[in-house]
Amino acid sequence: MIKIIKEKCTGCGLCVRVCPYNAVELINKLPVIKDNCTYCGECVRACKFGAILLEKPEKIKTDPKDYSGVWVFCEQKKGAIQSVSYELLGEGRKLADTLSTGLCGVLLGDNIRDKANELIWRGADKVYLVSSPELTDYRPDPYTDILTGLIQKHKPEIVLAGASSIGRSLIPRVAVNVRAGLTADCTGLEIDEEKKILLQTRPAFGGNIMATIISPNHRPQMATVRHKVMKESELNKGLSGEVIEVEASEASLRSRTELLKQVEEVEKTVNLAEANVIVSGGRGIKGPENFSLLEQLALTLGGALGASRAAVDSGWIPYSHQVGQTGKTVCPKVYIACGISGAIQHLIGMQSSDIIIAINRDPHAPIFKTATYGIVGDLFEVVPLLIKRFKEVLK
Repeated sequence: MIKIIKEKCTGCGLCVRVCPYNAVELINKLPVIKDNCTYCGECVRACKFGAILLEKPEKIKTDPKDYSGVWVFCEQKKGAIQSVSYELLGEGRKLADTLSTGLCGVLLGDNIRDKANELIWRGADKVYLVSSPELTDYRPDPYTDILTGLIQKHKPEIVLAGASSIGRSLIPRVAVNVRAGLTADCTGLEIDEEKKILLQTRPAFGGNIMATIISPNHRPQMATVRHKVMKESELNKGLSGEVIEVEASEASLRSRTELLKQVEEVEKTVNLAEANVIVSGGRGIKGPENFSLLEQLALTLGGALGASRAAVDSGWIPYSHQVGQTGKTVCPKVYIACGISGAIQHLIGMQSSDIIIAINRDPHAPIFKTATYGIVGDLFEVVPLLIKRFKEVLK
């Protein structure tokens, strides 16, 4: 909290001027702290008279010995488990086995009891299932309250979630509530077998380095993981486990937001995150009208249409098609990059593809260093030839 020492304050107003959040005002020549204060400490540093004190709450220490188990928040949409959850169950199984502990899935929704069994078949030893009509669709308040309560009660040592729009909204809120650290957008997870801590790897500084982050003193260790960077766990209906149904309290189901309408984006091609073939365009496409050419190639191959950030920022194609560090991470069998130079931010999102085919007029484009096959040429000549040839072969 912020404490004002009246005897030292001169009412100079410097604290008001330096506050970046407009959270300080003078009333009767004394600073008053508003509710939107973030406790950044700028006012404390600016005060020349030592009249403002920032009293930070005591750090909550957790004993790692009190925590056990690897948890995966299993995301569902319209009752269907999202594939990133299966990827995390596969990776979570490895982590749990290394730590000689259990793997648990957490599933929130409505009328999804049968889906809990699917998580068991994917490797979970236990599934905490919370079912209610209020949980049919994701809303921050109830999802946060319920997941926070489960973590505080059962004390898992590791909590994982997908770095999806839902995961990126939910898990930071939960981390704040349980006073734990969080590593976002991980591309690798391992266990330090000597120290028994989670090694969380993610790109940093625009992908120029890979940073490994640890949380040795606090539990749970929390991370969100990018989609399509890990393999899904295999389905085995011979596996058995325990489904624990948890009843949500009325208070935990309250929400300050209301879902008015959902608008699904209608696409001719398949979902970008699930596609085995992706055809992407960049600045070399020259305009939005030319994405129709790439769409023809994607449709011919039964694939999806992607784009670089440059094309999205130019307004040529919606953000939902963006591949890269600030877009989607994809891992198709074939990735065809058309008119994309190969900036590191784009490569981060697609470099795990099995086969990368680059089409670019510039023979020195960075994309060729990553590509499996490179075609130096005008994409407006090359792509129509590919479409024609693929149609002949696939017929």
